[in-house]
Amino acid sequence: MKNLKYLFLLMPFFITSCITKKDVRYMQPSESLVINEEGLVPYNIPIYRITKNDILNLNIVTTPKGDAAQFYSSLNSSGGAGGSNNSAMSGIRGGAGSGGSTAGGNINFYFNGLKVDSKGDINVFGIGFVKAEGRTLEDITQELQEKVNENFQEGKAEVRLNTDGITYYILGDVESTGLSGEKVAHKNTLTITEALAINGGLNRTIDRTNIVIHRKLPEGIKKAKIDLTREDIMNSPYYYVQNGDEIYLNTRGKSLNGFGKDPVQTLTTGVSVITTALSIYLLLKNL
Repeated sequence: MKNLKYLFLLMPFFITSCITKKDVRYMQPSESLVINEEGLVPYNIPIYRITKNDILNLNIVTTPKGDAAQFYSSLNSSGGAGGSNNSAMSGIRGGAGSGGSTAGGNINFYFNGLKVDSKGDINVFGIGFVKAEGRTLEDITQELQEKVNENFQEGKAEVRLNTDGITYYILGDVESTGLSGEKVAHKNTLTITEALAINGGLNRTIDRTNIVIHRKLPEGIKKAKIDLTREDIMNSPYYYVQNGDEIYLNTRGKSLNGFGKDPVQTLTTGVSVITTALSIYLLLKNL
């Protein structure tokens, strides 16, 4: 009976070590959620602004017989080395994981794209240096289009400027190795729940209340912490993933101690603790 007394003393420890439904459920109701008069959650999508060392993809599209290629570049010209008949200049690109690189990034995009230099400029052959840092893709595209229209009949050439999709990085613990890594989404917008869903979601060891995001801005890197268990995360600008975001997944303290990963493991760990405690108790008693 004495031993049973010690078991009861250990019961609160096991109860508090278990992970509850509130720990793992996403987007639980929150009174702080802001909705409009129509019952909709307003979009809070931050505008991406170019930073130093970004790489951009520029295409100047002309008609098959257009002479824009002769003005800008003969390498990626109509009927030139690239064999294209509708693009005067192109940073060749590929999909996620393409480009033959295992160290991150897209090799083709790196060598053929427009790099934002240390001064925040891009150098467009045939146009010259254009300020890029701190500006949106739309702003830069409009300026380039005006430059192109100065040399060709308006409406005969179209400027298309993009990044290599939304590139983001997920870093988790050892048990999240399948989720960690560089990711590329070829979408205009991407929420963090979409990003995690694309990669299989989070396991029970991840603390959903303590997701850390490092966001690259022209002024520097901004750090934020979000809670995926609350639905008011939809009001946060960090709900939307931006190009260059680093997402850090933190492990629960309970999981580090061997509890909470799954019921069987929690029970196994608990039995091991009890057995060890009783063994020590009996050993000391017989001394």
